[in-house]
Amino acid sequence: QDGTADKARACKGVRVIQHRRNRGYGAAIKSGMQHASNDLICITDADGTYPNECIPEMLALLQRDGCDMVVGVRTRANVAIPLIRRPAKWFIKKLAEFVSGDSIADVNSGLRIFRREMAFRLLDILPDGFSFTTTITLGMLANGYFVQDFPIDYRARVGRSKIRPIHDTLNFIQLVLRMALYFAPLKIFLPLSGICLLVALIWGLVSMCVFGQLADVSTLVIVMTGVQVAVIGMLAELINRRLPNRFRDET
Repeated sequence: QDGTADKARACKGVRVIQHRRNRGYGAAIKSGMQHASNDLICITDADGTYPNECIPEMLALLQRDGCDMVVGVRTRANVAIPLIRRPAKWFIKKLAEFVSGDSIADVNSGLRIFRREMAFRLLDILPDGFSFTTTITLGMLANGYFVQDFPIDYRARVGRSKIRPIHDTLNFIQLVLRMALYFAPLKIFLPLSGICLLVALIWGLVSMCVFGQLADVSTLVIVMTGVQVAVIGMLAELINRRLPNRFRDET
């Protein structure tokens, strides 16, 4: 509705693929990938935020180093990210780093170049919404693909943002946790098990100090819960390692 498609059609040499209805950010990218004829895919936003003049340098970096994806990370001096969004972005970034086991400079940058073949291997888990970029970042890092960072600026947005801060932040957190369960279940289950055992220890000490006796039934229930969570995590990890994984096996 903002006229982006009409402006794109007016450009020479551009082929526009447009959905009949708004199916989402990720769905638009996936349709573009499916209709593309070249091996490399570049995505960016149409709101003027990303410095598209950096694309040739990013392409040269990908071709020179032979990496699978180059991400334009918003780490230069001129970055116009609203202050209200920065705490949520920091939390999501740290959670994603915990899941992937890698340092991630920008988990959901919308300017990146990647190999079409690699993205198609992850197509089944790539969502239709704004979390497309977060998912492809975690999917590639978790499966050992070669991802390079390219520092960029980030300008003020032209027009109105369609992101819903609270709703989309909760969706991003849910997505990261789901990716953790998909690729590294022990990273979720073991901390939960440890928390249960720690709570049981604290409750046991408190009950002995305050009531003069160990609250054995409630403490045992919490301990057993922690043990069961750990066992579920180990079973999930075992299943994850034993079942065929086309992402892991191909890398």
